Amino acid sequence: MKVLVTGGTGVVGQATVTALTEAGHTVRLLSRNAARDSREWPAGVEPWPGNVADAGSLVGSASGCDAVLHVVGIVEETPPDATFERVNVAGTRSILQEAERAGVGTFVFVSSLGADRGHSDYHKSKAAAEAIVRSFRGKWVICRPGSVYGPGDEQVSMILKMVRTLPAIPLLGAGDQAFQPVWHEDLGKALAQVIERDDLSGRTLDMAGPEQTTQNDLIDRFSKITDRHPLRVPVPEAIATLGTKIASMFGVETPLNEDQLKMIGEGNVIRADQVNALETEFDLVLTPLDVGLRKLADAQPELTPADGVGDLQRKRFWADIYGTAYQANDLLTVFRRRFATILPLEVSAEPGTPTELQRGATLTMSLPLRGNIQVRVEEITDNSVTLSTLDGHPLAGSVTFLFQQRGPAVRFEVRVHDRPATLPDLIAMRTVGDLIQNANWEATVERMIAETNGTAPKGVEREIVTLDDAEAAEVQRWLEALVMARKRESHGTAVQAEARASM
Repeated sequence: MKVLVTGGTGVVGQATVTALTEAGHTVRLLSRNAARDSREWPAGVEPWPGNVADAGSLVGSASGCDAVLHVVGIVEETPPDATFERVNVAGTRSILQEAERAGVGTFVFVSSLGADRGHSDYHKSKAAAEAIVRSFRGKWVICRPGSVYGPGDEQVSMILKMVRTLPAIPLLGAGDQAFQPVWHEDLGKALAQVIERDDLSGRTLDMAGPEQTTQNDLIDRFSKITDRHPLRVPVPEAIATLGTKIASMFGVETPLNEDQLKMIGEGNVIRADQVNALETEFDLVLTPLDVGLRKLADAQPELTPADGVGDLQRKRFWADIYGTAYQANDLLTVFRRRFATILPLEVSAEPGTPTELQRGATLTMSLPLRGNIQVRVEEITDNSVTLSTLDGHPLAGSVTFLFQQRGPAVRFEVRVHDRPATLPDLIAMRTVGDLIQNANWEATVERMIAETNGTAPKGVEREIVTLDDAEAAEVQRWLEALVMARKRESHGTAVQAEARASM
């Protein structure tokens, strides 16, 4: 079956595209940067550049498809282009018209739990879109998931980031408003089954995870996972609403925007008179909340330079080491194994996190004045290891450790490409952060000199330059390619495992 998926790059879309390809279907991915986004999957995904707010870009997108899965939507407006009316309502109408033009048999729409009763502008837009979907001439299914959590989601991941990095966390009221999150992979698998089934036509399905939770409960659970215990500061709802507006003006992230505050207050749970379709309609073993949160803790998305602000810098710290018994490749092996003791930071900052460098591993470190931050091993070659920073890190970019044989000497080099992740991080880095970072990498080189029992007559050398736009674009392409290659390999492994399981 060929399925057109809109919004396949978000938390829900990525999980669903993966589930569809693992089940043997072909996906046509519709997104603004579809050619790039589709490369995340090694096979079974073809691109269609388009934007649901631009009806002209959709013409032909559904041709040859058996079904349309309409995931794309916004939970926060950024006028004038991204508004609920343009994206959630008119966008749904446009993609549905394209499906009808192409003679697609099935249209599946991802709405939101509470769309039938919510008073937030977001819920109103989803309710309006649902009415449009019910006019579809073929088979239609409306799925209303609760809050979906997965790598980079806008609510649960934000609470995780705050627990990791802040000394105190603001709470909406008492922090006891209930909601019912669903793990993104569970929802993705359910949506793939919806596409395959004929018996769900004309139904509206409420979908949520197996447990209800609250802000306080999530903070408790994340405190156990991270071993960090920030203070909690209750904020009245009226002040919280004003605070999100002010924070957004200065680029400060908050766990909930104004509409999400209203949605939580309305109750984003399966009510007593409702049925949770994930538990009754699908062949699924739902992920317990504790299990999902532990997965989430090591699955945050990479921060490439394009995600940051300010100038992109390249920093190099190196030493040519003489009189050591190690060759360059031997020293790389030692460095990978002893990374946690060589780096002058606490590497195993959270219980159970790895301390050695293996491709794909997520490492958690404790950073002075910042809390716990994470990096991921993107690539290991014969002479280098490259790590990328993850969401929650004060820097967006990468660090590469290089090992080169230079005649009788071994050069160990730390090469950093980064820019501040947010405006507050920019201010922090340009005051004391840069000094701390430079001292950290110089200490790393000094520790490697000591590890080799050699000498470095010139000591630790360094070079710091600001890259121009062309150089910055080249670094972005390089790191983006590394991240994409690792994701493709991960998806390919998952598909192979699914194929073996079905034999």
